[in-house]
Amino acid sequence: MGLSNVKDTRERILDVAERLFAFHGFHYTSLRRITTEAGANLAAVNYHFGSKEALLEEVFKRRLIPLNTIRREKLEAVRDRAAKEERLPRPDELLRAFIEPTIRFCCLEPGSEHFSTLVGRALAEPDSTVRNIFIQHIMPLFSLLFELLQSALPDLDRNTVFWRLQFAMGSTTHVMRMLGKRELLPPGLVREMESGGVDLDILVENLLGFVTAGMEL
Repeated sequence: MGLSNVKDTRERILDVAERLFAFHGFHYTSLRRITTEAGANLAAVNYHFGSKEALLEEVFKRRLIPLNTIRREKLEAVRDRAAKEERLPRPDELLRAFIEPTIRFCCLEPGSEHFSTLVGRALAEPDSTVRNIFIQHIMPLFSLLFELLQSALPDLDRNTVFWRLQFAMGSTTHVMRMLGKRELLPPGLVREMESGGVDLDILVENLLGFVTAGMEL
């Protein structure tokens, strides 16, 4: 088997696992169904990933590592620019550094609608398997954002900043799910999306305006 075929098999398994985990849940998706739909055999999962849990983690890592790298770089750039200018970072700068790449990923990255659904499932389902893996990969970045927002809002206590950040993240996650679930949108908006009529820049600005106002009130 050539290297390209090995890579193709691995990517097919990841694509199918991401979709099935998103729509049916981790525990209700069998490895046999994943490999059947991916055109692979069960041994391929063990070869590439080792276990079902390891496959789930790779599904998260494939999306989150590059996205988190972009978001971390943008957050650190805001922090460093504020320090250079001898001022506090602004909440709107920090929220933009985190949220804008997230929404653009959701809209532009192939297959991202399935991942957005999987993230929503990770946060909502009572079982901790999916949630724990997601939190493991998002927590360092979330902690950085939380720390920087505390410095940007020195008049607010830690608990207030934390909960307002949760509201902001909840709004962002909801937007991601709405973009991936067109049946939740009014028919006119669905037609606009299908014709390319949704202006992503305007959407990002509206979301940032909303969450920034909530963070600063």
